[in-house]
Amino acid sequence: MTEPTNALPFLPFALPEIGEDEINEVVDTLRSGWVTTGPKAKRFETDFAAFLNEPQLECIAVNSATAGLHLALEALGIGPGDEVITTTHTFTATAEVVRYLGADVVLVDIDPKTLNIDPKLVEAAITPRTRCIMPVHYAGLAVDMIAILDIARRHGLRVVEDAAHALPTTLEKELIGTMGSDATVFSFYANKTMTTGEGGMLVTRNAELVKRARVMRLHGMNRDAFDRFTAKVPSWYYEIVAPGFKYNMTDIAAALGIHQLKRITAFQARREQIAQAYNEAFADLPLILPPQPIEGDVHSWHLYVLRLSETLEMERDVFIERMFAAGIGCSVHYIPLHQHPYWRERYDLRAAQFPHSQKAYERSFSIPLYTAMTDDDVQRVIRAVREIALS
Repeated sequence: MTEPTNALPFLPFALPEIGEDEINEVVDTLRSGWVTTGPKAKRFETDFAAFLNEPQLECIAVNSATAGLHLALEALGIGPGDEVITTTHTFTATAEVVRYLGADVVLVDIDPKTLNIDPKLVEAAITPRTRCIMPVHYAGLAVDMIAILDIARRHGLRVVEDAAHALPTTLEKELIGTMGSDATVFSFYANKTMTTGEGGMLVTRNAELVKRARVMRLHGMNRDAFDRFTAKVPSWYYEIVAPGFKYNMTDIAAALGIHQLKRITAFQARREQIAQAYNEAFADLPLILPPQPIEGDVHSWHLYVLRLSETLEMERDVFIERMFAAGIGCSVHYIPLHQHPYWRERYDLRAAQFPHSQKAYERSFSIPLYTAMTDDDVQRVIRAVREIALS
């Protein structure tokens, strides 16, 4: 790969924006002596529920969105012999949690306009073994959840939303996470719209799911450490009621989340400002710009994904290499699951089965879009994309 040649510092693909409030809260946590799951994790869960503003919802803080997806499916009883339908155009975490439980994944293609899972293909893929649908809100644009929930209702299926990209995305002015699915899982990984370093949040209205997930989150223990060690009457006793997992969020991570959540609306506004600057700057180029949300709805703009048009005679990898030479980091979202050896070989998958995902993969790349970018950074990306696209 060509080494960067300009004198400007390298502009990474993504960076978190951590402020003094986050730093002070983490320091306070360290000084408190309670650094694992405790009062701040509980506070973060409460704050997140308040943000969603849906009284029936409960929030369970976990150490990754992957953990949240696994907990949700496990609590819904997904297991051997079952099938879960999801998109091939996602990160492997979406699908791997299905295999953790011994169930099978059924992959379907995307809508070429939205790059989200195609509801028509979801319905066509349903078999007597299907138990659950897992839509992925790609790049921060809402899936057509009205259609997905209707399909699920008519076929008696569960729905678990992979909303790793979708905070604070809306559909028909409702926040993702507040619709009618069995569970929604958000990610707070370092490059997401808000971050706890590593972490996630499982959101659900289902009281039984909440009860099971809280137990399974921490080794199948019927009481967590915070409850046991802060009781007014000594209560060291606990029971293991199931072979659980180690999926709890620490108070150190939650300390970040408490203040990142307060900034999520401002974060989204800045991301949208950058996205609109890109939209205007690239409108005349031989590029396919990201799909826009329905008027009145919110796109989280976790990713800004460009696709090379048919008129641009340049390979995607060459475009990325030239961006790198200009000192600008890019990425690809995603290498579809059907391209990876494990998924390809287990289910005998071929690229021809997923023409829209395959084409998007071959022609797309993501450019920097994060709140810590300055206006000069944004203009630098714009100049580089324009120069390369017009060369």
